[in-house]
Amino acid sequence: MHLSRFPRVHLAHLPTPLEPMKRLSGELGIDLWIKRDDCTGMSTGGNKTRKLEFLMGEALEHGADMVMTQGATQSNHARQTAAFAAKLGLTCHILLEDRTGYNYANYKGNGNVLLDHLHGATTESFPGGHDMVGEMERAAEKKRAEGHNVYIIPGGGSNPTGALGYVNCALELVAQANDAGLKIDRVVHATGSSGTQAGLVTGLCAMNAGIPVLGIGTRAPQQKQEQMVHDLACKTAEKLGCTGVVRREDVLANTDYVGEGYGLPTDSGIEAIRLFAELEGILLDPVYSAKGAAGLIELARKGTFKGERVVFLHTGGSAGLFGYDFAFDHADRWINL
Repeated sequence: MHLSRFPRVHLAHLPTPLEPMKRLSGELGIDLWIKRDDCTGMSTGGNKTRKLEFLMGEALEHGADMVMTQGATQSNHARQTAAFAAKLGLTCHILLEDRTGYNYANYKGNGNVLLDHLHGATTESFPGGHDMVGEMERAAEKKRAEGHNVYIIPGGGSNPTGALGYVNCALELVAQANDAGLKIDRVVHATGSSGTQAGLVTGLCAMNAGIPVLGIGTRAPQQKQEQMVHDLACKTAEKLGCTGVVRREDVLANTDYVGEGYGLPTDSGIEAIRLFAELEGILLDPVYSAKGAAGLIELARKGTFKGERVVFLHTGGSAGLFGYDFAFDHADRWINL
């Protein structure tokens, strides 16, 4: 796959490390590795950075002077989009949807929201349940009327252009495994807007890598999640010129760890955050990576991965922790001297 055919800005710190997690492996009884896509750079990094390399490349090719996107209040994608825009000298406008109803000061103004504004982005907020795609189109038309050339990026950066970032990740992962003589039996990661999983599946299938990908859902029911991923994977394969390489059975999602809804922390997610932090020194976020890790942990305890070498792809998001401080009780950690 010749990805250099597509416009791209090379700002990510790649390749990201592929590392063993020895203490967590011992805790769970499996051979667990981690692909550190929390280390991609650009405002604390995360999976959206890979997507934005291609999306911003396309924006520049189209002559855009403004990029616009949308997401939840504590959107990791919004923060990374704002950082790219700052680096490239573009104006950035972000539409944020309240999907939780939280009124905590840190949730509304710290974490990713603080970083959005530090990078110079302007934001506007909407109640939950809005037609955010329609709102973005209306906002873009207003900015165009003011003279801007606006490039719209979908929520999560999840379209065939953005998914190229994770086709590239699949190539990178297989190359690292080959160089290290490392046989990978499965990749597990959090899946939401579908671009990360769609890109990985497309890349791995196109290489005939024989590595299944399990997405742990963070929002949609299983059937809807798998259909979104499959649809986007097929469009991505078509963009690459390898139509038909992804079969429906190649797309697997487990949505048992969503909890009460998107952006709402779960007990298993908080446990995952503590385990990764205390055993491996790695930070997860409550919205996305922690739910992916919670699924990984419980499935490992059930014996699902027995005898397998599993790679957990870390999608980043630690900046969001500072908007979710209310979800953690630290009283038992204080020592009075």
